[in-house]
Amino acid sequence: MSFLVDHPEIRTIRVAAADLNGQARGKRVPARFADKMAENGTRFPLSVMNLDIWGEDIDDSPLVFASGDPDGVLLPTERGFVPMPWLEAPTALLPLWMHHEDGRPFDGDPRHALARVMRRYAERGLTPVVATELEFYLIDDSGKTLRVPPSPRSGKRRAGAEILSLRALDAWDVFFTDLYDACEAMDIPAETAISEGGLGQFEVNLSHQPDALKAADDAWLFKLLVRGMARRHGCAASFMAKPYEDYPGNGMHVHFSVLDAEGRNIFDDGGPRGTDTLRHAVAGCLAAMPGSALIFAPHGNSYERMVPGAHAPTGVSWAYENRTSAIRIPAGATAARRIEHRVAGGDVNPYLLLAAILGAALDGIEDAAEPPAPITGNAYDQDLPHMPTDWAGAIDAFESAPEVARIYPAALIRNLVLTKRQELRYLADLSPQERVDLYLDTV
Repeated sequence: MSFLVDHPEIRTIRVAAADLNGQARGKRVPARFADKMAENGTRFPLSVMNLDIWGEDIDDSPLVFASGDPDGVLLPTERGFVPMPWLEAPTALLPLWMHHEDGRPFDGDPRHALARVMRRYAERGLTPVVATELEFYLIDDSGKTLRVPPSPRSGKRRAGAEILSLRALDAWDVFFTDLYDACEAMDIPAETAISEGGLGQFEVNLSHQPDALKAADDAWLFKLLVRGMARRHGCAASFMAKPYEDYPGNGMHVHFSVLDAEGRNIFDDGGPRGTDTLRHAVAGCLAAMPGSALIFAPHGNSYERMVPGAHAPTGVSWAYENRTSAIRIPAGATAARRIEHRVAGGDVNPYLLLAAILGAALDGIEDAAEPPAPITGNAYDQDLPHMPTDWAGAIDAFESAPEVARIYPAALIRNLVLTKRQELRYLADLSPQERVDLYLDTV
């Protein structure tokens, strides 16, 4: 409660949890009831964690009519209150996660899925150190077609993409200054911002940290913040995997290493190759990649990004210092030897994503699995195993993959499959413009 004591100006609070699509589901509460929420949480139907992208119940979900649509108990996470600087009235958000009445974690909650993987690491005396890189577009969506917003400095629309352009960043200096101030207030460790290869596309890196749950919280909150802050600045921000047909999609890359109980990086052998344990972790990630495609590409639009030559991996491969591969081992100081997982789009649920990657890596470590030889050259030109290339295939693979069953509880697998099959049916009736409207600033 120290946050609210230090911020008496707060007038309202939001209490919210992330559903399977990463959508914030919750309530608005007057600030005078904050003590009650912080101490006791609140109640939602369990089925709220398992809504489709439109926010509708899943038709055949066992959580709804078959069970009487019972409540669960939403309790505060370790995060506590954080400000919501994109709103006009002074407001704070209290992140929650779902439990049963008797206090057991609800298996359908994506944050609990990540916590489950973290317990497995802790049992082995291991700690993942995780960082994320999030790409997004700033978009003028006020007309019938999407366009790059006019520069607040010049009033002109940038005619082309400018990779690593200071001019592009400076054009949006007020936005990024406000964004970084908000990250500081929300304890989101935002580091470098760069302009990317699409019109109005940017990337912000979040710092490495030895707490994967906080890393996922940070990514989830960052997406809420960027979308909200962009609206305050007169445009949309989109993490949609492929908002423009002719420009690169949005990715969310994950970097991770693993520390032992003495704080040593178990991927570091003092040289560029890395340890056997690093290769075992790579092997686990590669083995789980086809079955986990639904996590990396969860929406209908996601598969428009995953095509050859579009800066998104399509083949199951790994390499040293090669951005065309699905898994890259970056060069640099050996003490920072790490794995970069490059498959996911910007439209993912960060909790499910980190559970998929870290869970698969741990499976490979436990099995002492060996990967194929690392590739060299352009991965798009090579005959490699492939992930599912369409949404329906990814749903089927996720449902049946043994690697997925080692990572996620059966109830979450069932719930996500039901959710995605319902979305697949409904999306078939939408026009291309309606699909863009659905995903643009939702995911």
